[in-house]
Amino acid sequence: MGQITRLTPVQDAHSHAHPAASGHAHGHGGCCSAGAAPSEVVFDQAASAEARLSQFRIEAMDCPTEQTLIQDKLGKLAGVQKLEFNLIQRRLGVWHVLPDTAAIRDAIGALGMDAQPLDAGATPEPAATAKKSGWKLLTLSGLTALGAELVHFSAGPEWLVAALALLSILSCGLGTYKKGWIALRNRNLNINALMSIAVTGAVLIGQWPEAAMVMFLFTVAELIEARSLDRARNAIGGLMQLTPDRATIRQADGSWLEVEAEAVEPGAVVRVRPGERIALDGEVLSGQSTVDQAPITGESLPVEKGVGDKLFAGTINQAGALEFRVTAAANQSTLARIIHAVEEAQGARAPTQRFVDRFSRIYTPAVFAIALAVAVVAPLFFDGAWFDWIYRALVLLVVACPCALVISTPVTIVSGLAAAARKGILVKGGVYLEMGRQLDYLALDKTGTLTHGKPVQTDCVVLQERPEGVAALAVSLAARSDHPVSLAIAQAAEPGLARHEVKDFEALGGRGVAGRIDGRRYHLGNHRLVEELGLCSPALEARLDALESQGKTVVLLLDESGPLALFAVADTVKDSSREAVAQLHELGIKTLMLTGDNPHTARAIADQVGIDEAQGNLLPADKLQAIEALYGRQHRVGMVGDGINDAPALARAEIGFAMAAAGTDTAIETADVALMDDDLRKIPAFIRLSRQTAAVLRQNIALALLTKLLFLGITFAGMATMWMAVFADMGVSLLVVFNGLRLLRA
Repeated sequence: MGQITRLTPVQDAHSHAHPAASGHAHGHGGCCSAGAAPSEVVFDQAASAEARLSQFRIEAMDCPTEQTLIQDKLGKLAGVQKLEFNLIQRRLGVWHVLPDTAAIRDAIGALGMDAQPLDAGATPEPAATAKKSGWKLLTLSGLTALGAELVHFSAGPEWLVAALALLSILSCGLGTYKKGWIALRNRNLNINALMSIAVTGAVLIGQWPEAAMVMFLFTVAELIEARSLDRARNAIGGLMQLTPDRATIRQADGSWLEVEAEAVEPGAVVRVRPGERIALDGEVLSGQSTVDQAPITGESLPVEKGVGDKLFAGTINQAGALEFRVTAAANQSTLARIIHAVEEAQGARAPTQRFVDRFSRIYTPAVFAIALAVAVVAPLFFDGAWFDWIYRALVLLVVACPCALVISTPVTIVSGLAAAARKGILVKGGVYLEMGRQLDYLALDKTGTLTHGKPVQTDCVVLQERPEGVAALAVSLAARSDHPVSLAIAQAAEPGLARHEVKDFEALGGRGVAGRIDGRRYHLGNHRLVEELGLCSPALEARLDALESQGKTVVLLLDESGPLALFAVADTVKDSSREAVAQLHELGIKTLMLTGDNPHTARAIADQVGIDEAQGNLLPADKLQAIEALYGRQHRVGMVGDGINDAPALARAEIGFAMAAAGTDTAIETADVALMDDDLRKIPAFIRLSRQTAAVLRQNIALALLTKLLFLGITFAGMATMWMAVFADMGVSLLVVFNGLRLLRA
């Protein structure tokens, strides 16, 4: 299994945990540059125990372009030991031994970016006047660029064309030039550097209208792309807004007071009225209601809640008033942990993303070198016109940026992770989202996964009647035991059934129970006990075999004369299990059930559900060996379980699926994919989403590469113009972003 992501809350700035030193700093890279850096960068293998973490929000850091610049800059700063990037949330974590963060903020400021410490609050939104001013300048740039084109087309004065073009470029292009200059100064060929060179070159060879239109179109495309990326960025963050800011808690004198949810401590008693959202995780103390848990588990129908049931922050109380005891602080709620898990997953690079990063490290410098060669080789050696070939080289520079290629993968992966979270499927990284489509074998635990994990009485056969009533005798004995089989028999009793006083009660380990009722000794036990008492017969053996072959556990009520009644108990199959297995088969995935129950029970349950293979009497080590055996047969294996006994097999499988993770902290922390409720149908849904994600990734990569190749050919043929290249490059970038965002509707 891949690296486990631990779901601890984001550490506060200045916390003193020791950073894990893993790996060296990677080379240059970035969106639209020669590659993209990893989400975690270590500069010093011997990170000291005194290192502390400071976290910043950098509003301008939303692309690997900025990540690379920051990485290079802070890598030269003494005292900085490790960087943690989260581009989706625009967060930077810096492990350092500096006395304060002033040097870090100054270094980032030198790159034209503002780093706001997270402990000082979120970065404020830009003022409305600033936004309005930005739109005004963009409008002015568009109008003057269009004016330059019209004056040039109508053979107007050249000075007017140049003036309008310069006004257009200065209105919207100063930011691009500033970023481009910073990138070039740091020897980084990102999109801003390439665009700055191309526009400047067009101006120098007198292509005024085209230079203005290129800068305007680039700025508009960048703006649209940023807005599109915000959709992916906010897909998970929006879940946090589901939690109300305030909660009504009970005071010591019994009165109720509304307070900030963040201030409520575990153990407090909270009241929630019908129609209100639940602010914190808790356990119901009083009341009965139905709760819409879709934000957590993805369940389409409301769930009945009563005393003792769990409640989750962000869910909606629908019918009745509830009072509950808070079990977790606001920042430790199940919803907060889900959001943090997906945010961490967004920082991990999926296989396709790593491939694209490696490809772009080679591609961008190569195309830049080709552009230089185009500008000089033909004029120097083949009598080409300098003007024409320099122009073609500038077009190549615009086309050179692999922005569409690099940006398509994180947007697609993040959209897939968000779509899964909305379905109640918590995926711990893009690697698992991509890997899901490759699974061809799924191993499943039985109890609690395929079945409810709670035995119920299925059969009651009276062999000899007694005046006291055999049901009443059996229930009286069963009620004194805490064994699951005994509990199932006791719970199956009819309401109002009289119970007898049991004297000299005795638990018979591994066999059953015994006791005296009205002076007569009775036993309630299994087949082994019947054999020990010498009360078995061929007819009884046949009855027992028939029930046990159906996967049922049989106990008998006996007295000195022999068996009086037999009771069959079974762990019932979930309705969703049959449908889930059928869907897995439709997807071409074979299934194997692994259980500690006897082989008879295993085969019976497997037949009920439609499982291909079943293995029984397995210890945890045996389940692990079964997974290894599947690998030996060249299968790609997933494992589904809900208990600690499944942990070795879950860890060995390529993807470990944890059931009902909303109820267990451990499952959320250790599984690769956590299903937030008991619905096994979420696994075929995850595999379909994985296949859809892979298809979108392939579409985006093919679209980006084919467009580049097409325009390279058109450029060499001399038929491409700079504004066409901008349309092609940024147009494809927008197309792949929108294509990736389609997964949000999956």
